Amino acid sequence: MKTKLFSFIFFLVFIIQLYAEYTNDMLLRNFTKPLIVVVLLVWLYVGSNLKGRFHKRIFAGLIFAWLGDVLLIFQKDKPSFFIYGLIAFVFCHIFYIRAFTLDHKSNPNHKTPYFLWVVGAFAIFCSGLFFYLQPKLGPMQFPVLMYAIIATVMAIMAFNRYGKVNIFSFKLIFYAALFFLLSDSILAVNKFSQPIPQSGALIMATYMIAQYLMVYGTISRQLVVTRTEV
Repeated sequence: MKTKLFSFIFFLVFIIQLYAEYTNDMLLRNFTKPLIVVVLLVWLYVGSNLKGRFHKRIFAGLIFAWLGDVLLIFQKDKPSFFIYGLIAFVFCHIFYIRAFTLDHKSNPNHKTPYFLWVVGAFAIFCSGLFFYLQPKLGPMQFPVLMYAIIATVMAIMAFNRYGKVNIFSFKLIFYAALFFLLSDSILAVNKFSQPIPQSGALIMATYMIAQYLMVYGTISRQLVVTRTEV
């Protein structure tokens, strides 16, 4: 019941946000954007009671994501807010990584199949995108590189949960990581390389899907072997 209720509320925010992006309604967009993570924070709290370290770390990550969303609202008038928002999302991903590390520690001897192949694929994607953008990054080269590395590590650690948690939670959170990378890639190309038609809607759609799947996967998580605090 909780899942259906919060999914419905989130779907309404999702549609309103995309409408605001598509119509370029700045007032509506700036009103609904902070609500995206607020709804998910309440859902995570109600759905899990933050009973374990995993839930608490995802919750902390969401708080930094909310801060990043708010900061990025003002980047048009204050360009420095983009870097502040970037830093907030770095902390968001760090907390997600720390949460995923708990699942690894629950069964550290389990060998994730195709792990090295996945690490290689993500590394190639990350480095390829960075070198594509590098000529136009200017002073943003180091911050963008650091963010790309941390976001890539987050995706790798999401994949590393395979076999250590129930398959439903694994799929939701791994798909969330993929949507995060897609959203960040669209944002980076649009901001630093070339304009993408309806980039705002694309960035927000993929971002909102990522955060929704992250919370849903967190609430539905069950460890295969319990050696850490749930």
